Amino acid sequence: MRKEEEEERGKEATLLQELCGADAELYRCLSVHLYETPLSAISRKDLETLTAEAEDSGGFRRALDKAIFEGAQNPGERERYIKAIQDLALKNMRAMEGERETAEKEGLTDLAASLGRGIESQKTIGERAEDILIVASKFYAEKMLELGEDEKRQTRRKDRKEAEREDRRILEAEKADRQARRLARREMTRGERREAKKQEKREAQAAEESKKARRQKRQEAEREERRIGEMEKEGREARREKRKG
Repeated sequence: MRKEEEEERGKEATLLQELCGADAELYRCLSVHLYETPLSAISRKDLETLTAEAEDSGGFRRALDKAIFEGAQNPGERERYIKAIQDLALKNMRAMEGERETAEKEGLTDLAASLGRGIESQKTIGERAEDILIVASKFYAEKMLELGEDEKRQTRRKDRKEAEREDRRILEAEKADRQARRLARREMTRGERREAKKQEKREAQAAEESKKARRQKRQEAEREERRIGEMEKEGREARREKRKG
């Protein structure tokens, strides 16, 4: 990417900033609990298991993140997930309050201040669980689309590399075959060499036609990749305009 493009992209609001708008409080909370790559960042364990584990450990972050993600994916069960988020945020807040008290007693002022900010964040999550799910639904809908596009792009890149490797293998095999024929001609009679050269010429022509066909196929694949890239870009821009509307 060119430097000018990087600078231009750096000026653009992130998706989460765009969705939260001027709501700085909501942005601060969700910037901690939403993930660019949710499928790898959020635990694959079910919410009940994560909640049970949190009850033992006192750390409810993973369960809370899971509840927000699942709630965003299941709008028909929004009320159930709002309650789950409120419950987990409250438990997380109480656990953090205990940690802050300990930090204050031990004179760890920076840690205590950080925990204080975390407590306020959890309080906001509990109070604004519905707003959080509304934004999270839009955020994760876009991220899942982008992840799907990225997976397809990775598959196309892998196919392209495999085609390039196969092309190199064919070229190397053709080179080895030519060398073998040259060595074999040394043992031939004049008539046999003449026929061998004719056959080699026919095979060379066929190999060149095959090479051109492979080149054309690669060029078509490159054009298709550019077309898909433009369509994906147009789709992202259209979705952005729709969100603004």
